[in-house]
Amino acid sequence: MNQESLLSELNDRSREVFRRVVETYLETGEPVGSRTLTRALSEKLSAATVRNVMQDLEFMGLLDSPHASAGRLPSHLGLRLFVDGMMEIDSVTPTDRAAIDQTLGNDDPDTGLLLDRVSTALSSITRGASLVLMPKHEAPIRHIEFVSLALDRALVVLVFADGHVENRIFTPPPGQTPSSMREAGNFLNAMAEGKTLAELRTHLSRQIADRRRELDVLAAELVESGLALWDGENVDPRLIVRGRANLLDREAADLDRIRILFDDLERKRDIVEFLELTERGDGVRIFIGSENKLFSLSGSALVVSPYMNADRKIVGAVGVIGPTRLNYGRIVPIVDYTAQLVGRVLSGRKG
Repeated sequence: MNQESLLSELNDRSREVFRRVVETYLETGEPVGSRTLTRALSEKLSAATVRNVMQDLEFMGLLDSPHASAGRLPSHLGLRLFVDGMMEIDSVTPTDRAAIDQTLGNDDPDTGLLLDRVSTALSSITRGASLVLMPKHEAPIRHIEFVSLALDRALVVLVFADGHVENRIFTPPPGQTPSSMREAGNFLNAMAEGKTLAELRTHLSRQIADRRRELDVLAAELVESGLALWDGENVDPRLIVRGRANLLDREAADLDRIRILFDDLERKRDIVEFLELTERGDGVRIFIGSENKLFSLSGSALVVSPYMNADRKIVGAVGVIGPTRLNYGRIVPIVDYTAQLVGRVLSGRKG
């Protein structure tokens, strides 16, 4: 049964009971009993009547009862229905707005430092863990160089036209020599002029087979293994995670799941998938529990929104992750406002 059908089955009384259960749970994190609800409902109902309504809602799959004698909790289906069809979205408060604006207020030339401040502020404001995915560097490449560090370690250095430098350590193919490293660097520099990294990779995929004869075997292997470091399938350092300690303020029963979440965040895995979560639309998306495949084992909730560059292309994302009882009505507009602000600031920059 879809959400519209479920909503249509709720009369005014059951709708209000359901909303009150969810809102009270999101505020307290505790099961909600019928006696608590009778004091909060606008319509004066007996505890027995409220219990009957809650049983009907449980039968529909919208509520769960952790124990036979306890109150009710919203199920994942219930939270999804509430978030999509009944939740009232707050406005960003002046205090929260000022805290976010302050992080982007100075003209810091380092995008990484700027977004680090954004991530720190977001975790502080929301009391969750914040995730900020930085944009890939899109400036043309000026120079590429391979540097030997040891027999089994090498460094590939990329210098961009705007002065930005990236370097990564990798394990080179066996048998590399200073000569093969120079040859690989010269080959790439001849093709890289004026191209971004993405453009160079596309160009190489077409050219390397035809021009492989220009390289000896060692240099060809080095070209392929060195540039592979920047492929989306590899570990990507662009994800900034702040505020993990905020997640420890959970019930003891949740600690094992939080440890799993910590491991996921520490590995910063599936970064490409994190960005793909946002690419079906330019608004805020909410993933609850198992809907969030990146962190599904921890049973967490993720609120995420993309930000765009001046060409209206999605280049990164900001998000908040926390328990499923997040204050969605408050956090959704904060994430939305932050993403839009980051996009405007970065769109005004060169490079």
